[in-house]
Amino acid sequence: MPPKLLYDLADVDFAHRVTTLDGIRRTVPQRYEMEMLDSICHLDRDAQAAVSVRPVGADEWWVRGHIPDRPVFPGVLMVESAAQLSTWLYKALLDDDRFMGFGALDEVRFRGVVIPPCDLVLIARVRELKSRRAVFDTQGVVDGRVVYQGIVTGMAV
Repeated sequence: MPPKLLYDLADVDFAHRVTTLDGIRRTVPQRYEMEMLDSICHLDRDAQAAVSVRPVGADEWWVRGHIPDRPVFPGVLMVESAAQLSTWLYKALLDDDRFMGFGALDEVRFRGVVIPPCDLVLIARVRELKSRRAVFDTQGVVDGRVVYQGIVTGMAV
């Protein structure tokens, strides 16, 4: 049985932008090839959840080598994308400017391949939120199907 979505995507206006790349850069430190997000399209403070769309292009830096003649978006980049969304959500909710680094990854499952070009919808939802440690349920969705899920723990340092 497919996993339940962490957030009802019918409630998301994907044309809306809560913040753009400039706003993300004010809170998420990754740059250049490691910038996985270019906008956030939904923030629900009551549900402590955020949604972003990560366009996966056929001309990205990883395509040439992962897997030649059949590019597959790397799972590690799905996890990194979800972690960056989680960092953004943490900082949006707590207004904290400390660096948020990986503390743990748990229950990570890849349930499908992501083949460019497509839109990878990322969902992050708070499981536990403290000033030094935050835990997020995360998912990646393509065409309404969960292709990634996992629990991301971040540590503020």
